[in-house]
Amino acid sequence: MGLLDRTQQSYYNNNDYGNYQFTSLNDVINQFIIAYVGENKIIPKIKRTDVAFHAQRALQELSFDTFKSTKSQEITLPTSLQMILPQDYVNYTKVSWVDSAGIKHLLYPTSKTSNPTNPIQDAAGDFILQSITAVGTLVSGANTVALDAEYKNIEVGMIVTGPYIPSGTFVEATSNLSGITTITLDDGSGTDVLPVIPGTTTNIGLVGATLTFTSPDNSLIYRENSAHIVDNLSWGIGDITFNYKITGTASELTNIKIGMLVSHDNFPAGTTVTNVGGSTGEKIIVSNIPDNTAAVTGAEITFISTDLQDSTTWSNYKSNTPSENNNDDYEDDTYWPANGERYGLDPQHAQANGSFYIDNISGKIHFSSNISGKTVILDYISDSLGTDDEMQVHKFAEEAMYKCIAHAILSTSSYGQQLVPRLIKEKFAAVRKAKLRLSNVKLEELTQILRGKSKQIKH
Repeated sequence: MGLLDRTQQSYYNNNDYGNYQFTSLNDVINQFIIAYVGENKIIPKIKRTDVAFHAQRALQELSFDTFKSTKSQEITLPTSLQMILPQDYVNYTKVSWVDSAGIKHLLYPTSKTSNPTNPIQDAAGDFILQSITAVGTLVSGANTVALDAEYKNIEVGMIVTGPYIPSGTFVEATSNLSGITTITLDDGSGTDVLPVIPGTTTNIGLVGATLTFTSPDNSLIYRENSAHIVDNLSWGIGDITFNYKITGTASELTNIKIGMLVSHDNFPAGTTVTNVGGSTGEKIIVSNIPDNTAAVTGAEITFISTDLQDSTTWSNYKSNTPSENNNDDYEDDTYWPANGERYGLDPQHAQANGSFYIDNISGKIHFSSNISGKTVILDYISDSLGTDDEMQVHKFAEEAMYKCIAHAILSTSSYGQQLVPRLIKEKFAAVRKAKLRLSNVKLEELTQILRGKSKQIKH
């Protein structure tokens, strides 16, 4: 029986063209067990799950430097000059932009800039752990404190310290009215906390109390990109479709983005926005159900961006014309009077296509300003394990897979150690052969390229 298991009509009526050149990872595992495992074979006995593990590891390793990279993504670069790395990204092979003729223009990485984190510092340059210091009015017998201004970055769950504030006090809720933020205090479990004289239970008030607000884990507080206070919102417990929904006026929700933190005492700490808009464009979907027992109307919520504020380094880089754009095109003599400035030109900057760098912390590619609005293509490497459809091996590398699996199994087992040196040689030989086959060098194409080398250059 042949390997073709369907008719030509079935093949041409489907979309998996060219799939015959690949073998699925599942078939590789089955065929390896048939050929290598059993009595009088190099592997007497092994579990299929062990073979599957080593097969996946072999597929990953061969994907990095042997298989051809076929993954790519195209976007129109927005004004933010940032591109999010693909979900299955491991490393890039090429970054380029495309002109109106569809021709790629290669972009080069720059190593002379970055996007460092930007923690808040005081006037002396010291890092500040607390997000903010505010002045408020403590009221005897009340757990609410009116602050001296509007503080959008005070989040529910922050630790509060200050005069007459008992240890272990947290922000239970925040509200804003007429440019004034009012906070509610509790002990973290829902019990109200009142300002008292230290060592007593005597309630006390104080005008002009200096309060500090600290993150619960005492980590450095970074400058968030934005925070928005939205009024006239409604939510409540009803049918399941309403549990995760906050409704409001569409015009007031324009600045709310997916991923923002929801700061309100009705919502558990860490609640985020999962969707904005819908058929009417007037609702927000959040990640957690509110804990209120009755419907809430006309309330306000503070939405805080989880994106950090741009560092000074990145802001300067994206706002300036790239240095490589200052290179002369050599089409006239206007650059000659430049007192030898062209001498010693750094080749990595001798191009006007633009540049980029990858911020692995944020998972984004940052581009120079001259790429804004262009079509950018990222060619990248994955590990071939993202989906079942990707878990396949080119037939040129099938033998290399078997040798890699066999070597990995025997090198980690207590038997067959005498075969390991031989399998190492067979593994490297099979991988080299796979690389040569997959390099896809064609004699006619190589000859055509080399014909140009024989032309005489006239002076």
